[in-house]
Amino acid sequence: MRLVLLGPPGAGKGTQSARLVAKYAIPQLSTGDMLRAAVEARTPIGLEAKEIMDRGALVPDSVVVGIIGQRIKEKDAANGFILDGFPRTVAQAEALDDLLVREGLTLDAVIELSVDENALLDRMKKRVDETIARGGDVRADDNPEAFKTRLEAYRSQTAPVSHYYAGKGELKQVDGMAPVDAVSAAIEQALTH
Repeated sequence: MRLVLLGPPGAGKGTQSARLVAKYAIPQLSTGDMLRAAVEARTPIGLEAKEIMDRGALVPDSVVVGIIGQRIKEKDAANGFILDGFPRTVAQAEALDDLLVREGLTLDAVIELSVDENALLDRMKKRVDETIARGGDVRADDNPEAFKTRLEAYRSQTAPVSHYYAGKGELKQVDGMAPVDAVSAAIEQALTH
């Protein structure tokens, strides 16, 4: 199964991806995780990406598309993958389409977690509080100012991706504000219809 999960920051894409990974035994390909790994490894692209991500801005398409193109060729992605945080722009969606065609692959589903943006800031604050309570490290972009920047970037650059996939008849929407188990059930239903 090859799946794209869409939704603004804090919509629950990571939580739902983890559940789908466990159920279908396919990897979650989170560009954010891959970029953070590059930052941690202090690679040249990682250092460039760190400065961009710390501001809450988006990393250039060429970097992200290249990372995804390499990653889907790895052995653990042979039976499918879940893209979380990609595509973020219509240009990336088009580049993904081109990449999949070159690889002889297609997407099985594009699911958008629809949420109330006003509730997302509270959700982000709760995630930060829970991370701190567990003794974990809080991401540099998990603060109100960067989060608002991320939401603005989502509205201007990523929300049109939903329209792109809807125009192709591929988009399925799920209420991301429902309880986690209900969201999971709705995703499963969307995958089977």
